[in-house]
Amino acid sequence: MTLQQLKYVVKVAEKGSINEAAKELLISQPSLSSAIMELEKEVHITIFIRNNRGVSITNEGMEFLGYARQVLTQSELLESKYISNTPMKQRFCISTQHYTFAANAFVELVKEFGLDEYEFALNETTTYQIIEDVKTLFSEIGIIYLSYYNETVIRKILKENNLFYTELFTAKPHVFLYKHHPLANKISVELNDLDQYPCISYNQGQNNAFYFSEEILSTRTVKKSIRVSDRAAVVNFLIGLNGYTISSGVFPRYLHGDDIISVPLDVDEKIQVGTIVHKDTVLSDLGKIYIEALRQYAKCM
Repeated sequence: MTLQQLKYVVKVAEKGSINEAAKELLISQPSLSSAIMELEKEVHITIFIRNNRGVSITNEGMEFLGYARQVLTQSELLESKYISNTPMKQRFCISTQHYTFAANAFVELVKEFGLDEYEFALNETTTYQIIEDVKTLFSEIGIIYLSYYNETVIRKILKENNLFYTELFTAKPHVFLYKHHPLANKISVELNDLDQYPCISYNQGQNNAFYFSEEILSTRTVKKSIRVSDRAAVVNFLIGLNGYTISSGVFPRYLHGDDIISVPLDVDEKIQVGTIVHKDTVLSDLGKIYIEALRQYAKCM
């Protein structure tokens, strides 16, 4: 196994095509295919499944790619420090559910610790994808929540994938509402108060099982349901349709200032938000700084 072979498989994974990867790597397609097959034979796994549209990555391949990326990053660090004597471009990636405090902490990290060159990424995505991103080391840190409904299943999935969960804070459920919503002046809201209004929730793609939901009480039946994929759409529907979404109540002033408010939801539930990291990795300096920034936000909960 060579570093060159690891670079090859990472590039093929990025492009989703051996042919496209070969063009960027400036080698022939047969040479690239041969190098990958030799690597697969050496490590005794199938990394890619070839098809008419390019390649797809196997489950074993996803895990292998995670370690390959980590090895290549360490190799680049060694080269930049001892051979080229030039600063390495900073790289840092996290995957998170749709939490404003996660984005705010990310902004602070970039403003204070970003050097002249960096490549940072914040992925607001599905619960399943967050777990996959951290499992394969695509992201150094993931941010998810646990509740009475999903905790047993999610903890089992994390354990099976060698992921470690650390709590940031626990909050009581709230509903986000437009400030002129008919329920906006209530001290607290009961579930039956919400029956006639659209329930806004985040789309979980093909993995819509209740334990992957980003909102608690996802098993309850609602008359009106709208699924979205970004926070801006949530705000639009809260304001335009008198919809609601159930969340922690933390930082409701995220895209429209004071237009969105949070009202306590009268249910016997909890929302435990925390980070996940891979057990086989050591947090980078940026990872440690980011988690500390998250903890500072947690103290304000």
